[in-house]
Amino acid sequence: MAGRIRIATRGSELAMVQARLVADLISGVDRSTECDFVVVKTEGDRRRAAPIWTIGGKGVFVREVQAAVLDGRADLAVHSAKDLPSSGTPGLVIAAVPRRGDPRDVLVGAALDGLEPGAVVATGSPRRRAQLAWMRPDLLFEDLRGNMRTRLSAVGRVDAVVASYAALERIGMLDRVAEVLDPDRFVPQAGQGALAVECREDRADLVALLSRLDDPESHACLDAERAFLATLGGSCDLPAGAHARVEQDELVLCGFLATHDGHWLARERARGTDPVAVGSQVAEALVEAFPRPGELRTRERELPDRDDLPPRLLP
Repeated sequence: MAGRIRIATRGSELAMVQARLVADLISGVDRSTECDFVVVKTEGDRRRAAPIWTIGGKGVFVREVQAAVLDGRADLAVHSAKDLPSSGTPGLVIAAVPRRGDPRDVLVGAALDGLEPGAVVATGSPRRRAQLAWMRPDLLFEDLRGNMRTRLSAVGRVDAVVASYAALERIGMLDRVAEVLDPDRFVPQAGQGALAVECREDRADLVALLSRLDDPESHACLDAERAFLATLGGSCDLPAGAHARVEQDELVLCGFLATHDGHWLARERARGTDPVAVGSQVAEALVEAFPRPGELRTRERELPDRDDLPPRLLP
């Protein structure tokens, strides 16, 4: 496919790095194609001080970027897969998921065991806050948004900041990491570390080209995690996460669901060959386990000690 391809992306440092990664992959499979960038400012970029769920929830970082593809200003879009709504967007297809980056969360400023009682951890994520509150009910939390460098600059004013390993790796700031968190105990956000490359579903030429960038294992893991979130009806304010990996030709997915305050948390795990079925199975089990009104205290007593909470393997 000779010619020029216009790539829609947000303008943040991380988004531009990710768009250039995809442009390099395209050049690697088709040297006759050159890439230009169409920088789009999203609602999430314009309203950096507001919690995401108050300005439209999941999708606030992708809607305007997707619109640029749908209306013809761009040929494809590069997203952090975790920002995409789990329901998909009519007219668009995820044509490629390149090899996934490290999906784990990290702490910057201090390791978890090094935080004193009453230490303040900054994060704008209900998922991260609920898991930290479960593991360390003595911690205090502060909301935090902004680009990665802005977030990390909060260290010193707060005791620690939670961030994504893949994001820090892509912008060359892994030296700031104090601790990498175990993804089975501190479950990542669905899609974390993965890139999603979208184009119009009626562009057979682009779909064919982008399929050459696709990593089947990464794509299957993303499909499972998105199915998990879709079954929960998940948005960005839901304290839930999912992490899938491939083991011996099967997908294994660990998911968690919690109350916002972290007083109740459950993890489930399933394996299989159908990504959508595996993701849905874990989500359905967690919904079934979630305490109904008036049940929380009983449920909480029935759970094992917090530090020893095992993921159950579903049949």
